[in-house]
Amino acid sequence: MEITWLGHSCFRLKGRDSTIVTDPFGKELGYPLPKLAPDVVTISHDEPNHAALAVLAGMPKTVDGPGEYEIAGVMIQGVATRGGQQKAAGASRNTAYSIRIDDLVVCHLGDLGSTLTAEQVEALKDPDVLLVPVGGHCTINAAEAAEVIAQLEPRIVVPMHYRTPAVNLPLESLDRFCSEMAVTEAQPQPRLVVNRSNIPEETTVVVLDYRR
Repeated sequence: MEITWLGHSCFRLKGRDSTIVTDPFGKELGYPLPKLAPDVVTISHDEPNHAALAVLAGMPKTVDGPGEYEIAGVMIQGVATRGGQQKAAGASRNTAYSIRIDDLVVCHLGDLGSTLTAEQVEALKDPDVLLVPVGGHCTINAAEAAEVIAQLEPRIVVPMHYRTPAVNLPLESLDRFCSEMAVTEAQPQPRLVVNRSNIPEETTVVVLDYRR
């Protein structure tokens, strides 16, 4: 499976038989988007920077809430969590997803606004790859992300939803998260190729670069 970070909370997960896109955003956000025609799209919450379905080509199946789904050979479990907007101006809904593709499990936490309950941990624990927001302000911050990582015990951690030169959003930079995780060298990679044979034994942070 190949994982590409397209910016913010948007990833393309390309498996042998299916392609999934998570949290597509509009072009106004600032990241350049390639042409995307996935089989499945997951939406963590109904907000333009996470639910811009109009940018996608084709007719992908949309998953936008809690529940269990089997689509295009992919198993998806959506788990309701506290949304990031609760940090500021009232209640919001967020759905975290556990996605089983090519015999691997990828967990996308969306706009998570707090650490996880025991029930949520039970549903999402032990993923092969964890896609976690780290930028704070409207999601969990770097310290909270480190706590969530400890809760879920993933093998690979990919940070998302932080400040970059491409966007002017009130988010923390990646540096704080790297400091929390004691990552001294975070050389961004253009993509992450994962299979059962190259999964690390201990939790490893992988920083992906967005398309330019």
